[in-house]
Formats: sequence, C-alpha cells, structure tokens
Amino acid sequence: MGSTSTQDGRTLADGGSAEVKGSSSTYKLSRNGNVYMCSCPAWKNQGAPIDRRTCKHLRGYLGDESETKRVGAAVASRAAQIVTAAPRTSGRARSPANKKDTAPPILLAHKWEVDHDPTGWWMSEKLDGVRAYWDGEAFVSRLGNRFFAPDWFVADLPADTLDGELWVDRKKFQKTISIVRSGDAGQEWREVRYVVFDAPNAKGSFEKRSAHAQKVLERARAPHARWHEHVVCNGVDHLRKELSRVEALGGEGLMLREPGSAYVVGRSTSLLKVKTFHDTEARVVGHAPGAGKHKGRVGALIVELPNGTRFNVGTGLSDAEREAPPKLGAVITFRYQELSDDGVPRFPSYVGERIDVELPAAGKRVKAAGAKPAPKAASKPARSR
Repeated sequence: MGSTSTQDGRTLADGGSAEVKGSSSTYKLSRNGNVYMCSCPAWKNQGAPIDRRTCKHLRGYLGDESETKRVGAAVASRAAQIVTAAPRTSGRARSPANKKDTAPPILLAHKWEVDHDPTGWWMSEKLDGVRAYWDGEAFVSRLGNRFFAPDWFVADLPADTLDGELWVDRKKFQKTISIVRSGDAGQEWREVRYVVFDAPNAKGSFEKRSAHAQKVLERARAPHARWHEHVVCNGVDHLRKELSRVEALGGEGLMLREPGSAYVVGRSTSLLKVKTFHDTEARVVGHAPGAGKHKGRVGALIVELPNGTRFNVGTGLSDAEREAPPKLGAVITFRYQELSDDGVPRFPSYVGERIDVELPAAGKRVKAAGAKPAPKAASKPARSR
C-alpha cells in the first residue's frame, strides 16, 4: 500500500492507523484512500466533505504543510482556529485562562417579555455559574479562554461537544469564579459541577440534542457532570410560581427554550432568560474610599456603562472584596431594579467580577444624575486582584 510522507518524516499508509494522545483522551488516526480520519469530535463534527476534513491531531502528526496541501488553505485555516486544550503542567500554578483567536460558537439568550406566552416552552433554572463550552478536550469560555480544570475532573467527560455551566451552588457565583479562574485551585474543584444544558453539534431539535447529551453523559458516567433538568411550562402562572420558588431558594431566575428549536450561534429569541431583577455589566473605573466602618478600604466601585454613564456600586461588596476589590478595567455584573430618568441604574448591587464577558469601549460620556466624580485615592490604597 502507498504511504504519504510529511515534512516531519511521518507517514500514514493507506489502510493504516496511528494513535495520538490528547489532553484527556487518546485519538485514533486512520487512512482509507484519500480519506484521513480522526476519532476526535472536531473531525467528526466538521461540515466539510469527508475527504477534506482535518484537525489538530492530523496536522500535528502529518505536519501543517502536508495537510494544507491536502485539504486546501481555507479548510486548514478553519481547523487551526478550533479551540483546543493546552498541554497540562504540574508542580506550579497555571494561568486560569489562555486567550484564543476564536470564541466557541454558542447560543445566547434574549430577555423574556411579559407579553410572550411561555406555554409549551422548556423551562429550567438559570444557573449562577460560569458558561463553559466543552469541546471534547477542554473547557472554553464564551470569549475563547481555556479553563484549566484538574485532570481528575475532566478524565471521564465524553469526547463530545457540550454546552453548560461550571457551577458550585446558588449564591456562590463569586466562589465559582474564584475556583475557575485560579491556576492552582486543585481540590476546590471538587465543589464544582459541570451542568450540561445542550449539545451544540448534535443534529436536530432541542429535544433530540437533549436526548443525545443525556445519552453521552450516562455512558461516560463522569462524576462531576450532570444534565440540567428541564420541564414543560404550562403558562404564565406556572412560570411566575417557578420563578418565585427559585428566587426564594437564592436562585438567579429561569431560562425558556423554544420546543423544536435549533442550536444557532449568537443571540436568538428561541432562548429567553426570565428574572425579577435586571442585571448587566459595567467596567470598573475607580475605587471610592470608604467611611465609618469601611474607612481605609473601598466604600464603592466607580463603574462605567458602555454609553459612558458612571455611577457607584457599593451594596453587595463583602469585607474581603472591599479589601481587595476588582482592579481598574475589570468587568463586573450588578443587579438593579430600574433605570432613572437619566439612565442611571437604581439600587445597584454588586454580583461579582466577570471573566467571560468583554465590554466595548465607552462612548460619549453621559453626565448622569446621581453619579459621583472619581475621588482621589483612598488613604489606604486597596489591593488589586
């Protein structure tokens, strides 16, 4: 049988095979005539013709130059942009996230409006965790950053593409962030669960994707992963009753999914979030000094919305967060009841720092009522994270 030589001297004979080690699985490379295959999810889920597919494992084994020549520059370029896991290190702290050029193709939600009838839609609790796309080898944030979970956490996860949240518990958003972003959290990951609510690359409706995800999770029996429960909504009264129940337990809200809907990339009205309070993101531009019991540490965060509106967020900060607040430039999430006539969020309350959201540069600054000018530095400068 013939064989193909590469710039690295490796060959893959027609009818032959080879095994390569990924970050959490071993994958099989094989060749049948002009078709070069890999058992990884990235190869299986490509839309290219079967004889024009490639992946990082084939490129690593056969060489970039050889694969580019075989499948063409455009296909090779797309394959090179697929988010993959980095080699694991040991004995030292790791960076919590590694920025990638391409963010994962995920579905994002719109807000539910009261005039929308939710009858027949799939309803689930909105988890207060960190969105994580499992590409078959690694967790990736919505921005394309890798999350470095311990080997034992990912060892039994399926070699499939899943969408979900890394989640500790209700009212534990900041703790989840702390664990996920840390390069040496180690045993703290035992508090985390990967809660799956979709399978992006599975074919068909949400119901079919749901069945697929539950099947692969059951087969994998990963102790730190589970499917997120969904129930059919019976109407607005059912929705409001469930929202009250979840919020009374400390939950964030609900999600609604349209029955029969496809998994589309970007914001879609097929996925809706339901909350009593609004929430949004802002960029930290200053630290207001505290007074009274908070003297010598941060009293409030001075934040800025993308439209330039500035205001203070002081409620919701713990003593530890006042001692070591989010640094300047950090993006935070805060909750509020409504906007004032001047566009300033009323009763803003700090939720936590975000590591999976980016904000555009602020536009023309709006002088909003109630917003305070940036003060001079506190007498005891707060430590930045």
